[in-house]
Amino acid sequence: MIMRWLGILTTLLGFLAAAGEVMHIAFPTARWFFDTSRQVPFLHTKIGTTMDFPWFGWFCALLLIVGGLLMLVRSFNRGPANPVTARRIKRFREIKRGYYSLVILIALGGLAALDQVVVGKQALAVYYKGEWVFPAFRPVAMKNKDFGITSESPEAPVDFRKLQKTFRKTGGDRVIMPLIPYDPSGDTLPTRSLPLDERDGVYYESGSLKPYFGPAARFYDVDDGKIHIRQTLRDGRFSGPADGWSADGTPVYNAEYRQGELVRDHYTGKGEKEEFLAFSSSGLRAVKYSPAPPMPEEGSWLGTTSQGYDVLAYLYGGLQVNFKAALIYLPIVYLIGVTVGMMMGYFGGWFDLAVQRLIEVFSNMPFLFVVIIFSSMVPDQFKGLPVILTILIAFGWMGMTFLMRTAAYRDKERDYIAAARVLGAGTPRILFRHLLPNTVAIIVTLVPFTMSGLVFSLTSLDYLGFGLPPEYATWGRLLNDGLSNLSAPWLVTSTFAVLVGLLVIITFVGEAVREAFDPKKFTYYR
Repeated sequence: MIMRWLGILTTLLGFLAAAGEVMHIAFPTARWFFDTSRQVPFLHTKIGTTMDFPWFGWFCALLLIVGGLLMLVRSFNRGPANPVTARRIKRFREIKRGYYSLVILIALGGLAALDQVVVGKQALAVYYKGEWVFPAFRPVAMKNKDFGITSESPEAPVDFRKLQKTFRKTGGDRVIMPLIPYDPSGDTLPTRSLPLDERDGVYYESGSLKPYFGPAARFYDVDDGKIHIRQTLRDGRFSGPADGWSADGTPVYNAEYRQGELVRDHYTGKGEKEEFLAFSSSGLRAVKYSPAPPMPEEGSWLGTTSQGYDVLAYLYGGLQVNFKAALIYLPIVYLIGVTVGMMMGYFGGWFDLAVQRLIEVFSNMPFLFVVIIFSSMVPDQFKGLPVILTILIAFGWMGMTFLMRTAAYRDKERDYIAAARVLGAGTPRILFRHLLPNTVAIIVTLVPFTMSGLVFSLTSLDYLGFGLPPEYATWGRLLNDGLSNLSAPWLVTSTFAVLVGLLVIITFVGEAVREAFDPKKFTYYR
């Protein structure tokens, strides 16, 4: 049943990726294969002068479709479930901590797969002039002129957050945004602010009993962060310099305050100073420069980073990166490691000795140090998730080879292998149809710990600055940002919580799998 559902999901993902490329629809997650193919230079090919062929995207789509169909066919043709495997699965379900951790992990994977439906600055749907359009599912960004915005740059991409507020004021048309209406990276938010209350000439943050201390401003437009006059408050009173700007952003005013009293001011703009000061801008608001603290009333539940990115959206982007990396890394690493390990144990002799010496040489090198060296050698224009994963895969397959080698040495002299040889079975069939099924317990037990090692390696590389480029949202870079801005504790706290939480969940799953598949603990010879 598990294989059948996995085959259905894999086939569906492949068909969505291919259909989205043909029909120009950006389906969640499925669009990633072709987007990656176009972003990485060596994963696409130029045909002629204009046509760009994303061969990597088509290869991934075809691989998913063929692999999913094969799993579906096999799920219907296979006989009854192996009673030993059924008992192991039953034991795993009885270990509640591991079972519920697996459910949570699958739910997180499903959440990450929703992609732009959950997080993104592109509107999911826009109702404009009696018609619905779906910008988030279009491969090309829509422009201001598509929604009748001609006062600003007509060819510029639409700011759907601003368009949503405009439609709410005018009524009639609608904009439906994702749950978190910000991109994980590359979406710098304007200066955040909170209204201040004046009580007996002293300013307080809304709901606070302590006078406000810090920068404050009046805005032409709060949504755009366009400041009219910026001032500094101490103990709730004006103190220090003040600056003012005209509506077009030209500095025209400066002043000095002491203990709430104006000491001097100077105005160089057009018209009268009194007219400038009396302009009907917003009320005085506390300014929160990035990294800004959490402000749920402003839609920022976990604050912003030092670059002005929304932390919650950034964490979601990091979760997506980890799951994408795991889906690529695990199958390739286990394909190489399991195959080489079984061949070492099955053939023995010079092949076994040569591979052992090679693995020993690479195993004695500090893993992260070697990866950092190779990562620093890659030009910036080629860096991306495929390149970093290639480097990690080159050194990540060696850990499981000795376990598979031992299992192959143990089983290759048994009667069922000898019977397969007598019946004329070739080496590939013996390895993958007879030896491999008897080592499933080893493979399944290692998978969760390999995934946690991958998450830790990616986080470490990004923290040190040798990982993915800045356009990727990564937890390591966010952790570095938090440690560089200790006055913004929400950065470190949120990153540490999600990183440790994910690693703990994966570890619980690994421990439960190891206990359920342990042949020594559950045996008839106790």
